[in-house]
Amino acid sequence: MRDVLDEVYRRWSAGETVGLGTVVATFSSAPREPGASMVVAADGTVSGSVSGGCVEGAVYELAREVVAERKPVLQRYGVSDDDAFAVGLTCGGIIDIYVEQVDRDSMPELPEIVRSVRSGEPVAVVTVIEHERQGLVGERMIVWPDRVAGTLGSSRMDDAVADDARGLLATGRTATLHYGPDGQRRGEGLAVFVNSFEPPPRLLVFGAIDFAAAMARMGAYLGYQVTVCDARPVFATSSRFPDAHEVVVDWPHRYLAAEAAAGRIDARTAITVLTHDPKFDVPLLEVALGLDVGYVGAMGSRKTHDDRFARLREAGFGEATLERLSSPIGLDLGARTPEETAVSIAAEIIALRWSGTGRRLAALSGRIHN
Repeated sequence: MRDVLDEVYRRWSAGETVGLGTVVATFSSAPREPGASMVVAADGTVSGSVSGGCVEGAVYELAREVVAERKPVLQRYGVSDDDAFAVGLTCGGIIDIYVEQVDRDSMPELPEIVRSVRSGEPVAVVTVIEHERQGLVGERMIVWPDRVAGTLGSSRMDDAVADDARGLLATGRTATLHYGPDGQRRGEGLAVFVNSFEPPPRLLVFGAIDFAAAMARMGAYLGYQVTVCDARPVFATSSRFPDAHEVVVDWPHRYLAAEAAAGRIDARTAITVLTHDPKFDVPLLEVALGLDVGYVGAMGSRKTHDDRFARLREAGFGEATLERLSSPIGLDLGARTPEETAVSIAAEIIALRWSGTGRRLAALSGRIHN
């Protein structure tokens, strides 16, 4: 719901009721991930998307029905008959969408959720989307790392779900979980959707050069919290990097070590080293390669790459560790300009995150979405 949260809250604050459809599970090839949402307002306006256009019309009508009847619905959409192009996923996938009404009565917790999301405090919204006792569908619990608000019906259920929700929240995952009707971990009859709102992943761009400006712009577009860092104050300025959320003047290796010590680096963090100057990038990479992060890439020519690896081997790094380093950085797109190079780097980050091959889809067969 992150993509439509501001719109939902704006309508909520005005006393309006909206229909909210959320992807809660996907099977096979599907265009949107769990958590993608679409809002249907009373005036008929729509915000967000649940399928990139395939089933939006059907969800729109269902959302209006749910608001009128005030009864949430879990609906599955997929290609199963001749009407697939009308109300199904033409890509061949299957998605489960939970549709509910949202207003001050049904979601009084919304202001607290919004405050947490805006402040960067991790929070998970847990909703019962399926239960053998229909009256429990729609019950909600809000889970933070250190506290819980609301109940799903019993203390046993609350304890089990809260523990699992915190596990998902810690890794930034959104998912549907299944239990027995009273929260038994082995059982059926209860399904809850855990919508995790963790702070956005970080992109650290080292080296205040023109390629860094393009990379900051691309990172912000992809939803990363972007920091540009360089030891040279004349180059590391906010005016040169307007798309970065933060511009830091510091020695790169010292800044990265301090951020890691403060717990501000995690497994989703992407690190791009664009300095291609050994006095900056080698000490920086010595720190970066010792961290559990999602991506480490370094820019430079083949000659720079060979020299860099030789220096890192001299520093004691083995081949297994060096394989984590994307050097030269990016995918082979034939990029020339800073903007094209930023696309190349972003494509590599995305491919590694989702286990993509980086090859042309036209040259492959099988599922498109891994």
